[in-house]
Amino acid sequence: MTDDQRFLRVAGDRLADGTGADVRLRGVGLGGWMNMENFITGYPATETLMRRAVLGVLGEERYRRFFDRLLTAFFTDADAAYLASLGLNCVRLPLNYRHFEDDRTPFKIIESGFAQLDRVIDICARHGLYTVLDLHAAPGAQNHHWHSDNPVHVPMLWEHPHFQDRVVNLWQAIADRYAGHPWVAGHNLLNEPADPTGEVIGPFYARLADAVREADPRHTLFLDGNTYSTRFDMFGEPRENTVYTCHDYALAGFVYGGPYPGITEGVWVDRDQLAEKFLERTAYQRRTGTPIWVGEFGPVYTGDPERDAQRYRILRDQLDIYDAHGAGWSLWTYKDVGLQGLVHTDPGGPHARRFGAFQAKKARLGADHWGSTDEGVRHLTEPVHAFMAEEYPDFDPYPFGRRKFTEDLMRHILFAQPLAVEYADLFRGLDDGELDALADSFAFDACVRREPLADLLAERCRTSSATAERPL
Repeated sequence: MTDDQRFLRVAGDRLADGTGADVRLRGVGLGGWMNMENFITGYPATETLMRRAVLGVLGEERYRRFFDRLLTAFFTDADAAYLASLGLNCVRLPLNYRHFEDDRTPFKIIESGFAQLDRVIDICARHGLYTVLDLHAAPGAQNHHWHSDNPVHVPMLWEHPHFQDRVVNLWQAIADRYAGHPWVAGHNLLNEPADPTGEVIGPFYARLADAVREADPRHTLFLDGNTYSTRFDMFGEPRENTVYTCHDYALAGFVYGGPYPGITEGVWVDRDQLAEKFLERTAYQRRTGTPIWVGEFGPVYTGDPERDAQRYRILRDQLDIYDAHGAGWSLWTYKDVGLQGLVHTDPGGPHARRFGAFQAKKARLGADHWGSTDEGVRHLTEPVHAFMAEEYPDFDPYPFGRRKFTEDLMRHILFAQPLAVEYADLFRGLDDGELDALADSFAFDACVRREPLADLLAERCRTSSATAERPL
């Protein structure tokens, strides 16, 4: 197959290469790499707050040494070879805009920011893996949470044309750079947008998509729905060569979820409920006859064999549902410190020895909403929830209501942000060799594989066809 034939394009409800063969993208998201997240690499609060605190301890030169080495160790040929060995064919690459643009010099593209991205795209290509470029943290923040590097939990992208202009400018630079790369499957323009009014996102997507098409008319666009990629009512007729991506996290697979089947937050969750949510989240795609791609899904793991067996059952049931509908998917996430990753840092390695007690404190304080519960701080949070319910009974803020809004402000800001200073202080006094060992803790050969998960993915890639029969 020639390079030109590697380019993918929407063909009805499928993706196809230049020969006309169907290509069903099945892979992983590389969370924690060029967009770091607190539960993935072990820090508290948001990436920018963490980096600022660590910079204050290490100084500019050693700060750059550590993070450059971490980014390089996080994904290498060994990682790509492993993913290919499982039968996967795609890696979704989440990006933080701060690698490519500085808030102090908006609209000026940082050329050096592309070095790591170029490296990993080329590594994946060598191993037959397509890449999807995903803007996970946009200027102004497109959603409320840590994964868009948002310290204030207000998505300002939707309120300020300045931020929107910067997103357009950045995407034109990215699209222009990779317009001729055949192993780039496409451009995922915004991860999990959350426009509170629902009125800005549609026109902005149209503007952004047109700007990207101008720079790169060939690659497929991947558009996430509003409200964290679950709602698609802002879209009318589908755009040419565009995939509308849903995210499909199972309620029983969250850190507080379970049992499965069983009740989580008052909802009975079983295979039928998983199928119902999937059909709800893909109604637009099925109605318009466009490809179904689940950009994120996957349970978290607890370390308890019985509960984790239930989590694998959730995953198996979801994959059955995706197979029945010919859906592609990208599991969240590939590598972390032990909560969710297909591979994770060694519990006995340098990173765990240095940060293990700190991560236990984070868990006790419930500072990572994705990776911990409020059990250790419930004596503090429940009176506040009761107060909010009594004083503001009609308060129902977008996107997830009063209780989750209140939890976010307490746990993600009040409890988590002061921990950034404490985390950074754990770097104090380390020599260069010790810093290198911490970064290298994320290298493939230093990590532990989650074998039941790997076996499940490999078995699924072997046995499910890219032309899976779908129900009428």
